[in-house]
Amino acid sequence: QVQLVESGGGLVQAGGSLRLSCAASGRTISTYTAGWFRQAPGKEREFVAAISRSGITTYYADAVKGRFTISRDNGENTVYLQMNSLKPEDTAVYYCAADLSTTAQSMSVMNYYAMEYWGKGTLVTVSS
Repeated sequence: QVQLVESGGGLVQAGGSLRLSCAASGRTISTYTAGWFRQAPGKEREFVAAISRSGITTYYADAVKGRFTISRDNGENTVYLQMNSLKPEDTAVYYCAADLSTTAQSMSVMNYYAMEYWGKGTLVTVSS
């Protein structure tokens, strides 16, 4: 199994940027499809971005396409989410997820509760 720990969240002004990191321990992250989900207050957890095991293929929710970039460094056992042009509606707890048997394409359309492993989340707050 793999353990995931997110970091990099915080308070940022609208239009600003943040980079979230997801550090993995235990089994090497390179064997897992990885992604990011977020949950805003009073809302269900929703898909944000996914990346293939090799890092070649990525998928994004329409709401973040063109602003967010998911990447991974398998040598460092870390997955990243670069968030640019942040909007107040991006405010949420962001969770890193990993799954051994799921492709990035499948992760982009799967329900959040189907993901195998989760971090505890990191809070991103975007002010107007």
